[in-house]
Amino acid sequence: MSTSVSLAAWIATGVGFLVIVVLDLAVIARRKSAVTIRQATLWVVVYVSLAAVFALVLFLWRGGQSGGEFVAGYITEYSLSVDNLFVFVIIMSRFAVPALAVDKVLYIGIVLSMLLRAVFIAAGAAAIAAASWVFYIFGAFLVYTAIRLAFESAEEEAEYQENMAVRLVRKVLPLAPDYSGASLTVHEGRRRLFTPLVVVIAAIGIANVVFALDSIPAIFGLTSDPYVIITANAFALMGLRQLYFLIGGLLERLIFLNVGLSVILAFIGVKLLIEALHGSHVDKIGPIPLPHIGIVTSLCFILGVLLVTVVASLSKQRRDLRRSEG
Repeated sequence: MSTSVSLAAWIATGVGFLVIVVLDLAVIARRKSAVTIRQATLWVVVYVSLAAVFALVLFLWRGGQSGGEFVAGYITEYSLSVDNLFVFVIIMSRFAVPALAVDKVLYIGIVLSMLLRAVFIAAGAAAIAAASWVFYIFGAFLVYTAIRLAFESAEEEAEYQENMAVRLVRKVLPLAPDYSGASLTVHEGRRRLFTPLVVVIAAIGIANVVFALDSIPAIFGLTSDPYVIITANAFALMGLRQLYFLIGGLLERLIFLNVGLSVILAFIGVKLLIEALHGSHVDKIGPIPLPHIGIVTSLCFILGVLLVTVVASLSKQRRDLRRSEG
């Protein structure tokens, strides 16, 4: 099956995403209070439903392979993005962002990171097209990331240090000392100053791009189709903002999340290395044949790991609660 997508399809997809982003912005502009759990739940359902409809369109339009790759890629990107939420919570707390401004900050930061991720994906696709050995680098990096993530302590995860780019924003832009509701700028005499929300937006956007260094190689382990990769990333990121409000309080209960994500990254890393070896005409290592891991196998493995992670986390929470009550 050809993975080429016509220019008209790319344009239509881009326009579709633009319409969603603009409508989302209109909702934020009309909001006069902080996001409630009910509102967040509704919008998470809307975004997941949009992704499901798009997956169905891909199945009908381009066949089961493309549709399956999108589903696996979307679930992988969405689950890896959940880990971003830990950092988002820390950033919001660290900068003491007003409750009414949180939605706006996440929106702008995530849209910014969507644009930057598109650049990264294009660069990754070009690198893979130019040299198949890039799979070795991506695979090794994912295995390394999986090991690092598995052994990351809670103290390390809870830390947030401003990186150089965020510090540069502080130095370059004229900043007001305090917030002004959800406004990005304020007037001080004849001067227009940026509020600290601009720094928070930069921190969210940069953090999201840093996480892309893990997630983008991961989705390349599931598909090399740029159209599937970009759309899966876009749908995962668009639903991330509302997920922040929905499960922000539940993140602490998913105590095995890092372990589950590290298993997924390690699996995809090994899959990439195996595909790289197949590309180098190496079909076995000694007497051990190298398997071909299809998209259905990958999808089932990812869903299984996520299910075990959630069940194990909630079960341990219940056991700990019984011990404390007893």
